[in-house]
Amino acid sequence: MFDRLREDIAAIRERDPAARSAWEVVTCYPGLHAIALHRIANACWRGQWRWLARFVSQIARFLTGIEIHPGATLGRRVFIDHGMGVVIGETAEIGDDCTIYQGVTLGGTSLTRGAKRHPTLGRGVIVGAGAKVLGGFTVGADAKIGSNAVVVKPVPAGGTAVGNPARIVMPAVAKKPSDETAKSGFCAYGITPNADDPVSLAIHGLIDHASTQTQRIDDIVAALERLGARVEALNAVDGAALVDLKRLCTSMDGKAADERAASLERAS
Repeated sequence: MFDRLREDIAAIRERDPAARSAWEVVTCYPGLHAIALHRIANACWRGQWRWLARFVSQIARFLTGIEIHPGATLGRRVFIDHGMGVVIGETAEIGDDCTIYQGVTLGGTSLTRGAKRHPTLGRGVIVGAGAKVLGGFTVGADAKIGSNAVVVKPVPAGGTAVGNPARIVMPAVAKKPSDETAKSGFCAYGITPNADDPVSLAIHGLIDHASTQTQRIDDIVAALERLGARVEALNAVDGAALVDLKRLCTSMDGKAADERAASLERAS
């Protein structure tokens, strides 16, 4: 038990830069207190002391603001940061090295007693503040749940779920770590740097397309205006040519009439 406690303290100090000493973690971190009390409650639950298990879990809830059902299964080095408002259901399973922030709910959507109603988190999963993971599905290893996401379907290993309902974002290309946080592979609150959300990419594509279409419409209008001016100029030229043609025809008709009269005079 003390070995696991030392593991938990070391994991908290690794993932939380605000943790300055082991003594501070032991005395001031409600997530650690809730997990320690849950181990007692879970042992009672597995030993069929169900009422005592629930009573211990209620004491932990009163002291820490974190509600973990005694039937839930927690792995090693699980870190519940801040923790206020965290709810973990009876059939939930949390893998090793997972990190859960405040306001998270690992809830169930089924009312079937005894069935697998709550989610399973794989190893190294990070669940951001206020996220809701609802259902008896699996969140793959090293996946990340963004803050306030509502996840109702499985998340593949290494993916990131964001939004309501959650959309799955997979990393396009693995990038080299640029700082100490990236080297450790830990992303606080499930924030993935440079993640390409397909919905935001589609919206940006539509905006770019709309601006391109506007420019093309402006070009077409300008071309039509130039074409209209040219047509008017051609009409003016054609009108002047038609007047000249009429005058020519009129003069030619008059000349022909004079020649005919002269010919008649000669004949008489």
